[in-house]
Amino acid sequence: MDSRSEADIPENDGNGAPGAVKAVREGLKDEVTLQIGGMNCASCAGRIEKALAKLPDVSSEVNLALNSAHITFDRDQTSVGKLADTIRSAGYSVADESRSFDIDGMTCANCALRVEKALGKLPGVTEASVNFALERADIRALPGQVGDEDVIAAVERAGYHAVSRNKSNPTDGQQDSDKTGFDKSLLWLGASIVLTAPLVAQMIWMYLGVDFHLSPWVELALATPVQFLIGWRFYRGAWTALRNGGANMDVLVALGTSAAYFLSLYNMLVAGHDGQTHLYFEASAAIITLILAGKIMEERAKRGASAAIRELMALRPRRARKLVQAKGEIEIDIAELVIGDIVRVLPGERVPVDGKVSAGESELDESLITGETRPVARVPGDTVVGGAVNGTGRLDIEVAAIGEDTTLSRIIRLVEQAQTGKAPVQKLVDKVSGIFVPVVIVIALVTFGGWLFFGVGIEASIVAAVSVLVIACPCALGLATPTALVAGTGAAAKSGILIRNFDALEQAHNVDTVVFDKTGTLTEGTPTVRDIIPAEGTDKTELLRMVAAVQAASEHPLARAVVDAARKQGVKVPDITDFSSKTGSGVQAMVEGHKVVIGSEAMLADLDIALPEDGLARQITDHEGRGQTVILAAIDGRFAGFITLEDRIRASAKQAISDLKARGITSIMLSGDSEDVAAYVAGQLGLEEGRGRIRPQDKAREVEKLRKNGRHVAMVGDGINDAPALAAADVGIAMGGGTDVAMETAGITLMRSDPALVAGAIDVSISTRRKIAQNLFWAFAYNVIGVPLAAFGILSPAIAGAAMALSSVSVVSNSLLLRRWKVRGE
Repeated sequence: MDSRSEADIPENDGNGAPGAVKAVREGLKDEVTLQIGGMNCASCAGRIEKALAKLPDVSSEVNLALNSAHITFDRDQTSVGKLADTIRSAGYSVADESRSFDIDGMTCANCALRVEKALGKLPGVTEASVNFALERADIRALPGQVGDEDVIAAVERAGYHAVSRNKSNPTDGQQDSDKTGFDKSLLWLGASIVLTAPLVAQMIWMYLGVDFHLSPWVELALATPVQFLIGWRFYRGAWTALRNGGANMDVLVALGTSAAYFLSLYNMLVAGHDGQTHLYFEASAAIITLILAGKIMEERAKRGASAAIRELMALRPRRARKLVQAKGEIEIDIAELVIGDIVRVLPGERVPVDGKVSAGESELDESLITGETRPVARVPGDTVVGGAVNGTGRLDIEVAAIGEDTTLSRIIRLVEQAQTGKAPVQKLVDKVSGIFVPVVIVIALVTFGGWLFFGVGIEASIVAAVSVLVIACPCALGLATPTALVAGTGAAAKSGILIRNFDALEQAHNVDTVVFDKTGTLTEGTPTVRDIIPAEGTDKTELLRMVAAVQAASEHPLARAVVDAARKQGVKVPDITDFSSKTGSGVQAMVEGHKVVIGSEAMLADLDIALPEDGLARQITDHEGRGQTVILAAIDGRFAGFITLEDRIRASAKQAISDLKARGITSIMLSGDSEDVAAYVAGQLGLEEGRGRIRPQDKAREVEKLRKNGRHVAMVGDGINDAPALAAADVGIAMGGGTDVAMETAGITLMRSDPALVAGAIDVSISTRRKIAQNLFWAFAYNVIGVPLAAFGILSPAIAGAAMALSSVSVVSNSLLLRRWKVRGE
């Protein structure tokens, strides 16, 4: 089960939890203790034990006090990952951590599958995913159970090389390594072309009727280094695969070229080459040269598909100018900065960190981060994001986030999460790839036997079998999905659309209904006070002062607008006591001995406060009919007046709704404002429906209702209150100007507050899925058509090798077309 002894396996998670991550072998049984979240009573423990008992040969003891499950199981029948999935399916969470590694040496999808299986067998690994296109492995494992060295050792045992991405910047050394490997491959290819060219030229001259033959010994001298020096990588890869009980592309190439080479050697040395017996040295050398050229083009194309993530990583500055009182400016490493430091950014430099402008004015180019093509003005008090390029002004910035907490790091993390995911169809492709090479070898043997049976001779039979071996390409299948996914998510990121996972991409193309939150999504989210209307017997300034005092305790945009209005008018805002709020209804507090209530008509009615008389009621209706938000106020149980606020509709909102309508998508708005305000905004934007008086907790229910009615729903929001609705929708779309909670809940994040990007997110989903379908069609069609043609002798080995080399290149190149995708109108 494990190369470590029982004594080597940690007995706690480093936090004192006994047996938190222990896994030992006793006879034929394994034991593991999982930390579980979400349990709150004894019935929860019973539910988990009951779910685990359904698995074959599994017994468990769930400890509610320790939030843990001690499980005994047979690893041959059940994996740790299956145990974790079972617990999650029961509605609880299992503590684990993620690790990432660069994998070197994979040549086709079968290699990725073999590495994935090797990692999945490690004790404590709950999930393993290997992306052939990115040459990357991602695992989830129990905390403290699996070290980087364990993963690297498992990959090495499988015949490949792994480098951890967890301790340092994963880009620097890896890029150097990639470049070095690429340069070496070019040198090998150059040598191979030089040696192969005379062999191929000889064949071309013969087809042109020129009587020219190289000496058999010259052919042997040219072909041998190509076969065994330049082609050694295929032998090494084939041996590694076979030693580990598998087969990959290298096996096919090694078998095919060896058959052609040794048939030629036999004809030359044993059968006696008399000019009539053909030598196939040019075929074996050409196959290796063409496939090597194809792999280099494939690598280049794969790097192009993942260019977006490298471009984002390149935005991270290494150094910063820190302002120190005694010393002035000092240049330090970015890792030495702490929150609260002041850094200076000169014209043309990149902003090193997220922060707030403390001095200076300038314009920033944030295009690679938000997709915004125009520079944005920044003045003192404005926030800035690391990686943006400063314009002509000098800025002093107070550091607000560093390291992995910066916006750029979060963007990179989100893009990587999406790019390392797997589409549901990939599971089918993985199964096909797993049996692909053995099936091709069987077809080659049948071809060989069939040609012999029909009496065409052993030489022609071997040539046909060789053609079958070298034309079959599992690489095209393995690259079809991940390269399209990488290119599509990368192109989306450059336009300011972050797709967190493939589920979001998978579901977005089905969306037929988009539900919008109003404030901060369709509107700018920065309301301003328009009118202050006191009731009879109440002073206007006193009304503003009392309301502002209570609203000062709230972070709601409407509350901030009232407080700002009071301060602009020079009104001193008093302190309050006994503050309380009722989500979606209003707030109340004691101000200088007076009980002040601010909220909706429903809240005032619940407190038995008489609502405004006819005159004021008509005014309220008129204001709401013009799209203004009205907040009512009562002081000491008596209605005291109301304040109206206006939140401007975003400039792009109307076009966004029009774009969705053109795609046949219905748009609905949910708002906590009155029905009149919702109807006004809906009418202005051309929405099919606008619903008012929707409390935050009801938004998720409205989304669920739509889904139960057969709609495929996307929810667009920006606030904490939107998080449940975002999670309830088929696709949650968070506006980038919103809260972290919304962004973490949503499957798609828009990096700038532009509703026009909603249609773009749906478009890139459709484009990526279409590209995946095209790739899979061509990959399957290529093999379905190419293998029979080779089997019937229609394709020579050299042409078959060229076709194999070009198949994966064509699939990756097709995916690269997605890099040109942009949001319509940009």
